Amino acid sequence: MRGPDHKQSSLFSYTQIEDRIAADHPLRRIKVMADMVLHSMSPSFDSLYAEGGRPSIAPERLLRALLLQCLFSIRSERGLIEHLDFNMLFRWFVGLSQDEPVWDHSSFSANRDRLLKESVMREFFGGVVGIAEWAALISDEHFSVDGSLLRAWASHKSLAARDGSDEPPGPDQGRNPEVNFRGKKRSNTTHVSRTDPDALLATKNTGVAYLELHHPYAQREPSRPDRRCAHHAGHRHGRTGSGQSHARAPAGAASRGSPHHGGRRPGL
Repeated sequence: MRGPDHKQSSLFSYTQIEDRIAADHPLRRIKVMADMVLHSMSPSFDSLYAEGGRPSIAPERLLRALLLQCLFSIRSERGLIEHLDFNMLFRWFVGLSQDEPVWDHSSFSANRDRLLKESVMREFFGGVVGIAEWAALISDEHFSVDGSLLRAWASHKSLAARDGSDEPPGPDQGRNPEVNFRGKKRSNTTHVSRTDPDALLATKNTGVAYLELHHPYAQREPSRPDRRCAHHAGHRHGRTGSGQSHARAPAGAASRGSPHHGGRRPGL
């Protein structure tokens, strides 16, 4: 019997967000470590806020959200808030319920001078990385992987079908025969250059494919995760420092479906 495609949503939900998070998800261990550091920082948070007045957004939630921004390489705080609005995993990590509204992205700017200063960020990120190192959850290997596309000295006219189905050039065409490939679909699986077999069809941002030579490389980087993470957090939120920000990923915590900004991917 075919089941019905119900369009009406349920009025009540009896499932907690945590029940939908896999028991072996890497963020579970990271959340435990982050909560341990945030609990130790509670006296510091008390000194930053007044005793009376309207309650603010919990500083623990703001810092957990920024930790997610580093782990998943989210481009901006506006994009981070969009993820918090619809991503149930992010809501659980930060501490938001299913029905709880998300704060505005300008809240990060409002708390930048008081909460998101470099000393607080260094204490938080350095504490999380320190616990991760103590628990042997961070790998000592760190590589930067990149690649370059170099324009090959071969033209589109040099492409020929791999199965030899192309029509042979006429007898009077010489070494550079005229080839009419307009409207024909070409790819690296069906065609290869006769003059440079290592050249592959590739494109960047223009949408026009050229014959390129791909040169990938991997470079090992020195590892100081506590300084890198703290520096990255301070630099992202209006502070400056020396050096660049690189960090290692926790074992098993791969970035899934996260946008990638122009530089190297930051993380823990």
